[in-house]
Amino acid sequence: MRFEILNEVKIAITTLGCKINQYDSAVIQSRLEEAHFFVPFDEPADCYIINTCTVTDRADWEARQLVRRAKRLSPLAKVLVTGCYAQVNAEEVARVPGVDYVVGLNRLDDLLRFVAEPAAGAGATIAVSDVQRERGVPVLGTRALPGHTRAFLKIQEGCNYSCTYCIIPIARGRSRSVTPREVLEQVRRLAGAGYLELVLTGIHLGGYGQDLTPKTDLTSLVEKIAASGLVPRLRLSSLDPREVPDRLLDLIAGSEVICPHLHICAQAGNDEVLKQMRRNYDTAYYGELVCKIRDRIPGAALGSDIIVAFPGESDAAFEGSMEFFASLPLTYFHVFPYSKRRGTVAISLPDHVPGNAKKQRARRMRELGARKKEAFCRSFLGKRLAVLVEAKADRCSSGRRGFSENYLPVAVRNGEGFVNRVVTVQLDGFAAGWLSGRAMDGAPPHLASAGGISVSP
Repeated sequence: MRFEILNEVKIAITTLGCKINQYDSAVIQSRLEEAHFFVPFDEPADCYIINTCTVTDRADWEARQLVRRAKRLSPLAKVLVTGCYAQVNAEEVARVPGVDYVVGLNRLDDLLRFVAEPAAGAGATIAVSDVQRERGVPVLGTRALPGHTRAFLKIQEGCNYSCTYCIIPIARGRSRSVTPREVLEQVRRLAGAGYLELVLTGIHLGGYGQDLTPKTDLTSLVEKIAASGLVPRLRLSSLDPREVPDRLLDLIAGSEVICPHLHICAQAGNDEVLKQMRRNYDTAYYGELVCKIRDRIPGAALGSDIIVAFPGESDAAFEGSMEFFASLPLTYFHVFPYSKRRGTVAISLPDHVPGNAKKQRARRMRELGARKKEAFCRSFLGKRLAVLVEAKADRCSSGRRGFSENYLPVAVRNGEGFVNRVVTVQLDGFAAGWLSGRAMDGAPPHLASAGGISVSP
């Protein structure tokens, strides 16, 4: 469906949350950009679109703050709130002063229509459907992801797990997958638009293909994309520990297309806490998995999500968790203090951790993650890596920023002429969480599958 929209309407869009939300925002913008022009969210606009997250209380608070900011910038502008917060708590969002429209997930046509029409001016209009009834994933055909050199491609939606802390199954519905044929068509389109790296994303990525007929799996899909030769780089987003088979590791280790980078969500480093979370593994399984990956793919980046201060996590349990994660060959953490979410089991569990203790535990775990990241980055100093140079300028120099195959952040000092190119970078510095170096002549190296890093100082 297409809507005729007046030209010269200024639209600002901002996104909270995960790569799925970033993909959804890109779809929205790609459908609107032919009739509008977009401005940064901190500038005056005629319409503000806020794509929200609802994983934590803070995410909800940030969404409300963005509504207020939009109205301060342009008091007469329309404000449209979409995403997970809009889906789960539509009435609450509608009561936020300044909100004109609340649009749930998978209601793109409603969103486009609301952008086109004048605000009703008599309270917010709500358009939300029951995502639990959704079957299949709309393939919306975004051609570009504004502001990104890498393209995110959603291949799966929803989740069948019942983790006690998580509201996402309520927001996103049951697990459902895009067919391999449709995924490859999207890969072909994005490659044709000039993207050199694609990131496969999903709410429960490792569950890909189990709902399709015939059934398939993530490894088979990744193998098909890599074999197609359409893109030089393919990256995976988050996986659960039980969904990293040896077959996938062998595929990554032997490929020059699949990036040696795995983000495997641990969530906790204590078996009793994992049981309370309803995770389907224990610390022994997770530790063995991470060490196996490090042995099989020595140069790989290995990340994890970690929730601290879950209900019932004692001081001793937290200290044990710190020791557990310190012992593992992980290279970075995403750390979240536990946040109460209405509609989840965890909110009714006993022994919630006080707020000050939450903050202290989150700080300590983040500091551990920062030390691990720095040590991993510094281990590459003096070496050469292949870096995809991004459009975003490096704040510390006149160059550009980019990421290596194994997800090392690199400031390329002479990168101005290499945007959206994969170049060989000689790494010679590290500061403020970023490696730095100069682009060199010669073919970009690849990380070795079994013998460490196939680059020389």
